[in-house]
Amino acid sequence: MASTRREVVALIEQGAIPPEQVARAIQVSGVRPSPRAWAVFIDRMLLWLGGLALAFAVLFFITYNWAEMSHWARFGVVQAATVLAVGIAIWPKVSSIVQRVALTSATLLVGVLLALFGQVYQTGADPWQLFFSWAVMTLPWVWVARFELLWVLWLGLINLAIGLYFHTWGVPFGILTSSDTVLWGLFLLNTLALATWEWCARYRGWPRQWAVRLLAVGSGVPVTLLMMTLIVDVGLVGSPVLAIYPFWLAALYGVYRYWWPDLFMIAGGCVSLITVTTLLLARVLLWEGDWQEGSLMLISIAVLAMGTGAVVWLKRLHRDLAQ
Repeated sequence: MASTRREVVALIEQGAIPPEQVARAIQVSGVRPSPRAWAVFIDRMLLWLGGLALAFAVLFFITYNWAEMSHWARFGVVQAATVLAVGIAIWPKVSSIVQRVALTSATLLVGVLLALFGQVYQTGADPWQLFFSWAVMTLPWVWVARFELLWVLWLGLINLAIGLYFHTWGVPFGILTSSDTVLWGLFLLNTLALATWEWCARYRGWPRQWAVRLLAVGSGVPVTLLMMTLIVDVGLVGSPVLAIYPFWLAALYGVYRYWWPDLFMIAGGCVSLITVTTLLLARVLLWEGDWQEGSLMLISIAVLAMGTGAVVWLKRLHRDLAQ
């Protein structure tokens, strides 16, 4: 659908489709959803909202009735809901979308069960252990389902576990400073996940869609924040991010310009570069905290110029990719 939409838009922009035939071309190409497509979308959206609402309802029910329920009742409600969700997921007579909703609800209920266990027995475990145990216990379901939403949810749990672990214990042997350990951990994890997903999408038929772009955001935000930390904190002059950040930008452009064209990824790289450049310019002009009007005006003009240049370049690149 995305490829068809780009092709139709390119033909309209090039004038290959007369203005009076644009509406007909959109209708024939299927770019505009039909009433049946809208009905299917609404049906699936309500199914997902209902499944997630039932999963969270178990959590809210136990929380609200905490004082009136015994330990056995609390665990019984959560375990019964989990078994029911798993039973629906493995029942062969239900549709694949219902199986995915049920398995997603079961994955969420495992987290509720672990949180309930820690609250009832007061194990004293660190918060990162909850999310790490949650990810380990649900990994077989995620692996068998091969559903992108579950994979993203699982990676989100690993992100939380790593972030909380580094925040609590830091990096062994003091390899990095405590201020950037979390960012390095998230950057390495999400970059590895992005590269693995792209390889599987190209050679194993994995769906790309929104999951890959979300992973790219998870990779780009930490490395951008690392560069911003480097600019603000002059004590990190020898940071390896000086070499990794330009390499990341070059790899992002090369992969998503020639290997697997994706304008969203390149636009994200532009936003990152503009952000870092703006902070660097502010660091140079406002070194001693002298907020003069001329310096602020120069920074504003630079931001406008970089933003305008990025938009013009991206529009030109979009036309090249559509051809």
